[in-house]
Amino acid sequence: MLVIVNVGCHESSGAQPSSVNLTRSATPVVSNGIKPAADPPPPPGSSSASSASAPDPSRATSTEPSASPEPDTAPRLFDEQGKPLAQTDQRPTPTSPSFQKRIAAVAHAIVSGEVEPALSAFFPLVAYQQVKDVAKPERDYKFRLLANFKRDLLEYHHALGADAADYKFEGVTVSEKDAKWMPPGSEGNKLGYFRVLRSRLRFTLPTGRSRELELTSLISWRGEWYVVHLHGFK
Repeated sequence: MLVIVNVGCHESSGAQPSSVNLTRSATPVVSNGIKPAADPPPPPGSSSASSASAPDPSRATSTEPSASPEPDTAPRLFDEQGKPLAQTDQRPTPTSPSFQKRIAAVAHAIVSGEVEPALSAFFPLVAYQQVKDVAKPERDYKFRLLANFKRDLLEYHHALGADAADYKFEGVTVSEKDAKWMPPGSEGNKLGYFRVLRSRLRFTLPTGRSRELELTSLISWRGEWYVVHLHGFK
């Protein structure tokens, strides 16, 4: 199944817009089927204006509802004691809110040339330490994989040219039917994971011109997709 995820955000800001419709009811709340008693009329000689300007403190209500904080969609990597969580065989999906947020950060880095915000989308070091079957996975991670990811982000930024900041990220196309479970030993790995190759990042200019960039390899950790190779394997 080919999954196309559309992201309605402009990457010049780097944030996915969200809208919350807050509708304030004009009718009084009815509890247990009993309507609240109406306020008594003002005494003779008092003005309705003065009554309105001095509300009864016992009836004070908030006129602006408090906004709920945005939920944290970042996957957990450690337990309550700080111990790294283990891999799972949960199949990831590109429609995950966490993945969409991470991939939007990658797109923002491409159009802006600022690579640091995109690092959250890269395969976590704590996961790589468990997966990679080498003596010093930290060095391989830092000096090869992560360095190549930063290089590729900047190369894509320059490839978009002078109009890079004007590109709008439209989404990512991931071929879920081609996702495969890679068992231990298949890629120098001690643990298994899902892998999908050749996804596409889609961008458009206000003029209507479109551009697609390859996302070479996504692999899974605990049911979430992460970038491990952005543009090629070297």
